Amino acid sequence: MNDTPGWASPGSAPSDSQEAGVPQPSAPTDGNGHAGNWSPTQPPAGQWSPPSIPGSGHGAPPPVPGWGSRPQGSGWGQPPAAKPGVIPLRPLGVGEILDGAVSAMRAHWRTVLGITLTVSVIAQIAIILVQRYLLPEPASVDPNATGAEALRQAADSAQSTLVYSAPSTLITLIATLFTTSMLTVVISRSVLGRSVTLSEAWAEARPRLLQLLGLTLLLALMAAGIMAVGVLPGALMGSTAGVGLILIGFMAACVVVIWLMVRCCLATPALMLERQSITVSMRRSAKLVRGAWWRMFGILLLTWLLTLIVTLVIAIPFGIIAMIVDGDGLSALLTGESTGFGWPFLIISGIGEVIISTITYPLSAGVMALLYVDQRIRREALDLELARAAGLSGYDTRS
Repeated sequence: MNDTPGWASPGSAPSDSQEAGVPQPSAPTDGNGHAGNWSPTQPPAGQWSPPSIPGSGHGAPPPVPGWGSRPQGSGWGQPPAAKPGVIPLRPLGVGEILDGAVSAMRAHWRTVLGITLTVSVIAQIAIILVQRYLLPEPASVDPNATGAEALRQAADSAQSTLVYSAPSTLITLIATLFTTSMLTVVISRSVLGRSVTLSEAWAEARPRLLQLLGLTLLLALMAAGIMAVGVLPGALMGSTAGVGLILIGFMAACVVVIWLMVRCCLATPALMLERQSITVSMRRSAKLVRGAWWRMFGILLLTWLLTLIVTLVIAIPFGIIAMIVDGDGLSALLTGESTGFGWPFLIISGIGEVIISTITYPLSAGVMALLYVDQRIRREALDLELARAAGLSGYDTRS
C-alpha cells in the first residue's frame, strides 16, 4: 500500500477477470464434520406457497399504500451505491464522469482555481513575452503571387508558423504538467470526500513531476516517430505519386497515433496515484483500457469537443475585441500585410487564454482521473478499497 490510501495497484489480484478467488460450495458434511453419503433416492421437493393475506381474496379491494410500503411490481432492486465524495462507488456512466469532474471543481473551487489560475497566468505572461521580444516577424505573403513564388511563400509561411508556435507549445506543455499533476491529486481526494489545500496538492504532486515529464516526452517522441515513418517514404519520392503517398501515410500514421494515445491515456493517473514508474504506468494503462478502447475513445472525444466549444466561445469574442483595440493589427489583417500585433492585442488575447485554461484544465484532468477510477472499479473492485479508505461503515473488515 502506498501513501495515498485506496489507490495501490493489485499485486497478484486478477484485473482482466475476477474469476479467481470466487468461493466454491463445499461438500455437505454430517454432524462430525465428515462428508456425508447421499442416498440416490431423494424425497420429492416440497411445495411452498406464501401465506395468504387477509382481504386478498377474489373481489377484495386493493391495499392502500402507506408509509414504508413499496410500489407493486417494483421488486427489491439493488441498494444505492455509497457516495463519500463526488461520484458513487460503482461503474460510472459518461454523464456521471463529466458531472463528477464538474462537481470536483465546485467542491474544491478554491484549490482548483488557485492551481489553474496561477499556472495559466504565469504561462501566458511567458508566452506574451516570448512572442513580443524573442520571435522573429512572420514571413510576408504576397496574395498576387503565382506558380513557384506562391509555393515558396507558402513554405516560408508554414515554417514561420511552426517557429512561432513552438515556444508557446512548449510553455503550454509545461503548464499542463503542473496542472494535471496537482489536479489529479485533488480529484483523488474528492472521490474520497476529503478536502485538500493547494500546498498539500503541491507537496504530493511535486515528487512525480520529473517522471510525468518523462512520460509526456516519451509519448510525444513515439507519436513523432510514427508520423515520420508514415510521411517519410512519400517525401523521399518527391513526385506526384509521392504527394499521394504522403497523404496516405499521414492518415495511417494519425490512426496509429490515436490508437496509441487512447491506449496510454490512463498512464498519467497510474503514475501519480499508484506511484508507478513510466513503463509500468504505460503497461497499467494498456491493461485497464484493454477491451474498452472504443468507450474510452468516445469519452475522450466528447471531452475534447466540449473543451473546443468552450475555447471557441471565449476565444472568438476576445480575439475580435483585441483586434479592434489594436488598430495596427486590424489594419494589417484587412490589407493582407503581415506584421506583428501590438501590446493591446497580446494582453487582451492573453486574458482570454487564461480564462480558457482555467476552465478546460480541470475538466480534462478530472475526466482523465475519473476514467481511471471507473476502469479500476470495473476491473479490480476498487470501489471496496475506496470505501474502506473513506471510512464507510460496513467496509472496515476484509473478507
